[in-house]
Amino acid sequence: MATDIEETAHSVDAASVMKLVPHRPRLLALGEPTHGEDALLELRNDLFRQLVEQEGYRTIAIESDCLMGLVVDDYVTSGTGSLDDAMAHGISHDWGAFAGNRELVRWMRDHNDGRPASEQLRFAGFDGPLEITAAASPRQALTALHGFLSARMDTNLLPCTADTLDRLLGTDGRWTEPAAMMDPSRSTGRSPEAGELRVLADDLAALLDEQMPHLLAESTAEEWERARLYARTATGLLRYHHWMADTSPARLTRLVSVRDQMMARNLLALADRGPVFVHAHNGHLQREKSSMRMGGDRLEWWSAGALVNARLGADYAFVATALGTIRHRGVDTPPPDTVEGMLYALPQQSSVIDPARLATTLGDTSPAPRVSPWFGYASLDPAHLSAIDGIVFVKDVARGWHEPCEGALVRERTPPDPVRSPVHRPCECDARSGSRGLRQGKHDQ
Repeated sequence: MATDIEETAHSVDAASVMKLVPHRPRLLALGEPTHGEDALLELRNDLFRQLVEQEGYRTIAIESDCLMGLVVDDYVTSGTGSLDDAMAHGISHDWGAFAGNRELVRWMRDHNDGRPASEQLRFAGFDGPLEITAAASPRQALTALHGFLSARMDTNLLPCTADTLDRLLGTDGRWTEPAAMMDPSRSTGRSPEAGELRVLADDLAALLDEQMPHLLAESTAEEWERARLYARTATGLLRYHHWMADTSPARLTRLVSVRDQMMARNLLALADRGPVFVHAHNGHLQREKSSMRMGGDRLEWWSAGALVNARLGADYAFVATALGTIRHRGVDTPPPDTVEGMLYALPQQSSVIDPARLATTLGDTSPAPRVSPWFGYASLDPAHLSAIDGIVFVKDVARGWHEPCEGALVRERTPPDPVRSPVHRPCECDARSGSRGLRQGKHDQ
């Protein structure tokens, strides 16, 4: 069996990955089963460089705030600001502190320097502005969309003035109230002002379509793309806040669903401008339905990958990453009857696996699901093999060093409180538990 499985393994490079798909996909997604491990970020960076050089990919999209990502994109394309500024203000969830993310942005800026815009690499975040303790105020997206429209068309056609938006938005603190994550009554998402803003945001977004010929003529391609991003984000955030104020049993399911829908809409928009390499948690990119146990409840929702796959079909490809050990997290050698355990017997440190050939090799053998002792690692579900285009297997992940944006080299940051709600974690798929008395949730994928 081990010899047969070895025949399904190839070196981890762009050529091996592309052999697993019938043609170059518009969205090539590389998932990771945990966040913040330097080895996985370095692997991602190496693959992206090869995809740029060999396959013509020009955009990388990561699981980070889509509006903050504009700061990094401006830096890598035009040199606006500094590397430290880009890492501090352009990547959310504090992931600008990871050395692998810093190296990615530095390399992209170096690559773009002196090149024409048509040959430059682009950076994007595709997550919503949803942070650990709160969802963002819709102010930035709404006011930017209103400003774009008011500068280019008859303002009498706009549904409101900028002053009206400002009055309805109120203070940003009302939107970012941390207590609203656990107590729906503390959310402003179903206030009269929020309801009026949802209607206005929808009307403003509709004007982009109604006035498209004129707006395209009056805007650069970049201005038009950003206006569409502001419209998606404004409507998505207001929908998220609406469900944050909900008191029904559907609240958590709707929140995670809205988040992945925002991700999917951003990915589809990016795919319109050329091939995109995507990096995020496996759970956000998989084709199968995602699930999580929260307390005694099972949440199920369609991930961004499933939504994108439904639209793009063969133009979407998903490569999942699986790991053998993360010993500094208490994840030791996988049981031999699991997928990870079988792959752990391979001699190489990392491999690209063809899931179809692996399934053929296994025959009637059904691998057991691996149970991770650490909430932060989501193991590969053997039932999903048929819905995965490739597996990147990394045998042993060693403790890494993270370089913060200030430039000082320090030991790995203290992990955040492992007791968190699936609503306000950077990633539900980490299977972290709910804080402030909420019990741990288990991610089923």
